[in-house]
Amino acid sequence: MTPPRLSLVIPAYNEVGRIGGTVGKVCAYLDGQPYTWELLVIIDGGSPLAADEARAAAGERTNVIVIVNHVNRGKGYSVRRGFLAAKGARLAFIDADLSLPVTGIEPMLARLDAGADVVIASRTAPGAREIGAPPALRNVMSRIFNLLVQALALPGITDTQCGFKGFRAEAARRIFAAQQSDRFGFDVEALVLARKFGYRIEELPVVCTYHEGSSVNRIGDVVSMIGDIFSIRRRHR
Repeated sequence: MTPPRLSLVIPAYNEVGRIGGTVGKVCAYLDGQPYTWELLVIIDGGSPLAADEARAAAGERTNVIVIVNHVNRGKGYSVRRGFLAAKGARLAFIDADLSLPVTGIEPMLARLDAGADVVIASRTAPGAREIGAPPALRNVMSRIFNLLVQALALPGITDTQCGFKGFRAEAARRIFAAQQSDRFGFDVEALVLARKFGYRIEELPVVCTYHEGSSVNRIGDVVSMIGDIFSIRRRHR
């Protein structure tokens, strides 16, 4: 059986009331594309109603797979689980709130086809735009975190945490077989490994629309993410 051209992973935590709309919008968009695809929705603990909602939105589509973590394991664990189950020639993940538009898949695929191994959406690359504004504390903590990431792990990449990234299948499987961070520091580790393995990383400017209801506890999670940076640096130096 020929594998799909695209496998798209959506990690979802505390998304009851929203995940159905997200799955419906993503499927409607992908249905209109000329290539084959699969969608893997990873429900990361929380209410079991989220999985029911995602399955209902998928309808009769057999290329939509809902995978449930029965306890909350973290975004990194969920993306890794989705990627290691995916069959596509191109793998990508996108945040469940669709703050980054799924229409960005097309320029992302174009860059992968042109020779990039990893393409990361960026809110800081030339041409990127932000609609609305993140909470003030979130903005300050994100800036501090980005400065630490550049200083300690990934010089030259200014937005490691944007929740939309694409990979050639070979690169994704090699990176995520070695990637260990289960929570929000996983993006940094994936990019550290991409550089370690000599993969070509490109930044894709995107339009980011901020929504309420983020599942991220910015103070607690940023402290944890900073700890992750030091663990990643030790693990992969």
